[in-house]
Amino acid sequence: MTSNRIEAQFSAYSDWRHGLFTSISDLRQWLQAQELSNIQVDQRIEQILSTLRDDKLYIAFVAEFSRGKSELINAIFFADFGQRILPSSAGRTTMCPTEIMYETGSKPVLRLLPIETRASGGTVSELEGFPDEWTSIALNPRSPDDIAQALQHIADVKRVTKEVAQSLGLHIAQSETESGVQVTEDGLVEIPRWRHASINFPHPLLEQGLVILDTPGLNALGSEPELTLNLLPSAHAVLFVLAADAGVTKSDIEVWHDHISNGGGGSNRGRLVVLNKIDGLWDGLRDWNEVQSEIQRQIRETARQLNIDDSQIFPVSAQKALLGKIKGDERLLERSRIGALEDALANELVPSKREIVRENIAGDMTEILKGMRIVIMQRLKGVYEHMDELSGLNGKNMDVIDHMMKKVRVDKEYFEKSLQRFQATRSIFSKQTNILYAHLDLQALDRLIAVTKRDMEISLTTAGLGTGMDKFFTQVHRTMVQVTAQAQEIKELMKGVYKKFQDEHGLSNMKPGGFSVMKYLREIKRIESKNEQFLNGLNLFKTEQHTVVRKFLESVVAKVRTVYVLANRDADAWLKTIMSPMESQVREHQIQLRRRLESIKRIHQASDTLEGRLNELKHIRDGIREQEKALEIKAERINQILSHDDSAPGVIHLEGLA
Repeated sequence: MTSNRIEAQFSAYSDWRHGLFTSISDLRQWLQAQELSNIQVDQRIEQILSTLRDDKLYIAFVAEFSRGKSELINAIFFADFGQRILPSSAGRTTMCPTEIMYETGSKPVLRLLPIETRASGGTVSELEGFPDEWTSIALNPRSPDDIAQALQHIADVKRVTKEVAQSLGLHIAQSETESGVQVTEDGLVEIPRWRHASINFPHPLLEQGLVILDTPGLNALGSEPELTLNLLPSAHAVLFVLAADAGVTKSDIEVWHDHISNGGGGSNRGRLVVLNKIDGLWDGLRDWNEVQSEIQRQIRETARQLNIDDSQIFPVSAQKALLGKIKGDERLLERSRIGALEDALANELVPSKREIVRENIAGDMTEILKGMRIVIMQRLKGVYEHMDELSGLNGKNMDVIDHMMKKVRVDKEYFEKSLQRFQATRSIFSKQTNILYAHLDLQALDRLIAVTKRDMEISLTTAGLGTGMDKFFTQVHRTMVQVTAQAQEIKELMKGVYKKFQDEHGLSNMKPGGFSVMKYLREIKRIESKNEQFLNGLNLFKTEQHTVVRKFLESVVAKVRTVYVLANRDADAWLKTIMSPMESQVREHQIQLRRRLESIKRIHQASDTLEGRLNELKHIRDGIREQEKALEIKAERINQILSHDDSAPGVIHLEGLA
């Protein structure tokens, strides 16, 4: 059994996400039916829906070897199977990073990436798109025995020569106490058979979007760089597992500070420390109160060494928790103290993820609804102006009506000339966007990466590689500064266009949105910090370390490239939407001008009565008012769903529509 609290939180989150998806989908369909949407708005809503549709919650279990990570995962999530699912025994069982998830529509399967793929230079993420590179083993979700047997392959090892191990970027340990792969008695080294494992099978929590990451020890130089550069930073919760019988070792402290703790006085929300194997203190020679005192002493000492609060540390016995759940032994389950950890996990993981989703969607929806409200207001304003115009013709002779018709025609012609100038501006806009795209050009980045890799190949010292990487990051930062300046220039250009149309034609006062590179800079700075941390931990390169270092640095530049890809995608979306509010207003103004001209023309030709036309406009006005009411109702519904969370620290309202 899993924790009722975890199940309840996940179920509530799944319902919340589904309700939000349904409400936004309903809004999308309604906007299309009311002719309020456009391609840009529709694409933006589709991005929001896609985010909700593919939403995942990542939880990572991190520790040095033999701390009981896999057993803890078994105890928390898979006790319902009535046995161990993930391999867990004395010694090192998790030989490679293992992701456990469920993709709807995919067959239950264990996918294993051979360790030899490290030689190709491709990252795990890149190799996801090449199924032939993976070894697949079908899983039978109805047979726990079959699943457990299949998953034993995660612990597969093979023996190779030192030269082969080094060519794969694996560090050879020089002693039994040193991290890295160990040399066996026959002079060979034992290495993991697999580089990465992915487990896909149906499970209630996995089906709701939970993804579990079980990691090997992280302080070994041979660890997959993608772990520290990508997988761990993206986790919404990280459980750092220590052993109560071993205390906090030097390597534990290194793993905590280097890979888990946010450090620098930042929040460690979503970072929990598990003091596992407390059953090792149940030696039968001390009474229960003495055992609890010893556990509390361990908690205080661990908190001191990791520089965290006592409340972040959870003493448990994963093995006894699993046994208690399988046997239905409530007393043993209570003694394992797993319940407190499960409650804390439920309180950390789901609310933290919900808050991220809430903030992102609330911001996007506010902008979309604000634009739609302006369009409705413009429609309503146009109808009222048209009604006032026609009411002023009441009792007037044909000459006055003829004059009015000529005036509307002049307004229409003037507006069309403005549109011609607008098209000329689009040409300038296009040139400016090309400059922005040039700064983010992936081919230019690839050339910089190629130069950096070349420098890495000829550098033999930490200082030399550090200099090369410094040059790389300096250029990357310079690029982002250039992107910021160019984006601001584009914004100022569009700001002038907006103001001109507003001044000349009375369009609603709107300002174009901006494009910020702050989140990309933060991510690049984080990657740069990991790079510096790695290099500072090395002295003059040993021959056997050189491949390890090269692989890490290659992963660094690959991760930076990923940031560039995201920046390109977001810049493209911004450039497509920056004109959207303006274009919507222009389109509505054109409709209003045509409507005015047609009305006066029909009255002039005596093909329509003034009263009849005014009644028609009143009907249109009432329809727009109903649109306005309906939009506010739908906005309020979305806002209610976004705000409905008792565990959330605050309430988010859609600005102007709450």
